[in-house]
Amino acid sequence: MHAHWENNLIALAGNVTHPSIRPVFSYWAGDAALAKAYALCGKVAAHHSKSFYLASSLLPEEKRSAVRALYAFCRTVDDIVDEGSLVGRAVELDYWRSIVQGLLHPRPDDLVAQAWVDARSRYHIPTRYALQLIDGVARDLSQSRYKNFDDLATYCYGVASTVGLMSMYIVGFKSSEALPHAIKLGVALQLTNILRDIGEDFRNGRLYLPLDELKAFGLTESDLKHGKVTDRWRSFMKFQIQRTRKLYAEAEQGIQFLERDGQLAIGAAADFYQRILDVIETNDYDVFTQRASLSTWEKIRQVPSLWLRMLKRPAPLQ
Repeated sequence: MHAHWENNLIALAGNVTHPSIRPVFSYWAGDAALAKAYALCGKVAAHHSKSFYLASSLLPEEKRSAVRALYAFCRTVDDIVDEGSLVGRAVELDYWRSIVQGLLHPRPDDLVAQAWVDARSRYHIPTRYALQLIDGVARDLSQSRYKNFDDLATYCYGVASTVGLMSMYIVGFKSSEALPHAIKLGVALQLTNILRDIGEDFRNGRLYLPLDELKAFGLTESDLKHGKVTDRWRSFMKFQIQRTRKLYAEAEQGIQFLERDGQLAIGAAADFYQRILDVIETNDYDVFTQRASLSTWEKIRQVPSLWLRMLKRPAPLQ
């Protein structure tokens, strides 16, 4: 039985159907401009997220390029919200909404849009998820506090679960049962980002924590402002981490519904991020003066055990 917030997010996702038409590959053959566009997306992913870049390296070439185009699209939209004037942001977000809906062709100099349009078309990615992503990211323009977990989970869906759902179409899935697991993984990944970046986000005027839960643990925004690690703060963080780990565990059950050649990459992405929670604990829950992260080697050395776990999984369920 799903929790209230889960039912809300499943309703937002709607029904998913496995595309009957498989993508046409070799997109770079005879198209140097498109090859250049995909190459740029790879550079964007490498620069902004080493974890994503490494995990996506475990995909076959076509899927790897497509998910990096997806990442570059998401990164670009996110940067629009964080930069420029309010009017300029609105114009750029509307441009991307039009691109997603096929109402505009990408600008000649917009290589990210060119790669994303190609990837979205070839993998039959539903328009609604891309639009929900744009709306989710745009929420940062009007909201900086979240009254409860239901409210926060909806935000996480918009900025992260939508990415998981779009990735699901690129990686390939064999059953609609993958959907709730993709949603949970997106929420877990975003919660991990939130817990890691509490100090930085608060200094930037944003607090992505349920206000009612802060109150329940006897904490106020003044406590976050001063950044003191107290017993109350430790108890609060333990509760947040426990819930996030539970979401990772539940999301992992959905990997069996993905196509085999994408399972390792998704498992690796989840594992890399989940280990950030371990580092937060090692840092005694100090997310105010320390930023929890893993080295590239710490990530790479997890891959063999993840690969062995993948081999033990049953073939993708129909």
